[in-house]
Amino acid sequence: MVQTIRIEGEARELAGKGAARATRRTGRVPAVIYGAKQEATLLSLDPRDVMKELQKGGWQSHLYEVDVAGRTERCLMREVQFHPVKDNPMHVDFQRLAPGQMIRVKVPVVFLNEENAPGVKEGGVVNVVRRDLEVLSDPDQVPDQFEIDLSTSSIGDSLRWSDVMDQKGTKPVITGRDFVVATIAAPTVEEEVVIAAPVAPPPEAKGKGKGKK
Repeated sequence: MVQTIRIEGEARELAGKGAARATRRTGRVPAVIYGAKQEATLLSLDPRDVMKELQKGGWQSHLYEVDVAGRTERCLMREVQFHPVKDNPMHVDFQRLAPGQMIRVKVPVVFLNEENAPGVKEGGVVNVVRRDLEVLSDPDQVPDQFEIDLSTSSIGDSLRWSDVMDQKGTKPVITGRDFVVATIAAPTVEEEVVIAAPVAPPPEAKGKGKGKK
């Protein structure tokens, strides 16, 4: 299930670059919550809270409950703008979730029984094309991972979206084709290259080119 994180925000009244600069001068990060056919909510955040989330990784797949003046907004963190030199957060965009709305997330793929795969036993290699699968999911039912069983996979086989053991009610963002997630590639054979030693030129005949005395 998707991780839900609570963040405390402070309301701000004015929009625009000047107002955002004024917010930064107070040591806070300007932010906005938009979407769900509602008016945008302007707020500011503690930069330490923002950096804490960014350092976790996978923040675009986390569900946030942002509290602004006692009102909680359920949303996703969609974009973070950084200072070009200092690399600290300058602005945060949140997308508000409407009731019943599916969210777009990336879910990691785990390959089971790799050591038992016939293709691997024959020397083949699992070539991972997509380590994460981007899907649409119910925000309360986001899977921690997808699993693909390799126990019957041979060299030359392709593992596709249809091979995911339990898709858990999600829909892939890639539509119209059963896309490849991984393949069992044949072992690489390296040809031995023999470099011949240079052949020394024959010794020059004694007295060659010289007149008889």
